[in-house]
Amino acid sequence: MTSPPADLAPPTNMAELADLRLRDYAPVPAVRRHETLVARPLVPAIDVHNHLGRWLSDDGHWLAPDVSVLCDLMDEVGVASMVNLDGRWGDELAANLERYDARHPGRFITFCHLDWAALRHPDPTSALISSLRRSRAAGARGLKVWKDLGLTVTDGQGRVVLPDDSRLADVFRAAGELGLPVLIHTADPVAFFAPLDARNERLEELVANPSWWFGAPGYPTFDRLMEALEAVVAATPGTTFIGAHVGCAAEDLGWVGRMLTRYPNFHIDIGGRLGELGRQPRAARRLVVEHPDRVLFGSDSFPPSREVFHTYWRFLETEDECFPYAPGCPVPPQGRWDIAAIDLPPDMLRQVYAGNARRLLGLS
Repeated sequence: MTSPPADLAPPTNMAELADLRLRDYAPVPAVRRHETLVARPLVPAIDVHNHLGRWLSDDGHWLAPDVSVLCDLMDEVGVASMVNLDGRWGDELAANLERYDARHPGRFITFCHLDWAALRHPDPTSALISSLRRSRAAGARGLKVWKDLGLTVTDGQGRVVLPDDSRLADVFRAAGELGLPVLIHTADPVAFFAPLDARNERLEELVANPSWWFGAPGYPTFDRLMEALEAVVAATPGTTFIGAHVGCAAEDLGWVGRMLTRYPNFHIDIGGRLGELGRQPRAARRLVVEHPDRVLFGSDSFPPSREVFHTYWRFLETEDECFPYAPGCPVPPQGRWDIAAIDLPPDMLRQVYAGNARRLLGLS
């Protein structure tokens, strides 16, 4: 028997390839894919989920260092307005409002936060409501509740405070009375609460960011946090809630759909979850089709980039399949898979891109 030609022989480094480290494996899909560039959305979009302030930055500087450059990018990619979720309170809120809302009218809408340190002092409910009123008077257009409420915020006895804590019921009710929608981020992806082992689908992400893992003793479970979110929404029908990141449960669109059906005051944004939505495109499309007036566009892209917006437009408007949800990343950050688009009809795109946000934010 003759030997195969040299160029068809097995690679001499086959043994090395057998021991290739996962972090060094970067396969390129062999599918011959149709690629659609959607440079601008069907209608000018309102990005209801973005971070432009200073509190999430590593160095204390603004996440959008040059606002004029940001406005130029927004014009280029078709974003009419952007919600800045980083207002905080007091002087920091004033600085955000001046930098964005006042200097660029109509382009930015800033949400405030609450200082949960009040929970460690007497009468926290009154203190938090007073802060909310001051922020509203200063110009805040909504309230952002971050995941620290439920995971790391503690009261005077050192107990973790969940969103459905009785001391907060009147605070959420006051937000509704003040006309402030509440964009709430409760919990994190399910894998962040799962055992940190070889079966965890986001192990690479968690190894790179160990502080994102909440599966250790002392943290509430993911399900307990979702129960708290539902309890808050159910108990406060006069307050508009926007569940961040696909209602905080992008891996369970059945649960999200039930929330949207049961609670007229509950809405969702899609920020930061193309990786989840795009691996279940039929269910994702069905969710929007069944609740077109309750889904809002958000990118959660900071600093904002052209490529991220193009990917959102492609996901929402085309039939493309098998494309990266994080273009430019050799290893997809939220899981090693590609996504497929959901091809929404024009009337629903108009609602998701801007109509729903205009209604909830009181924009003309």
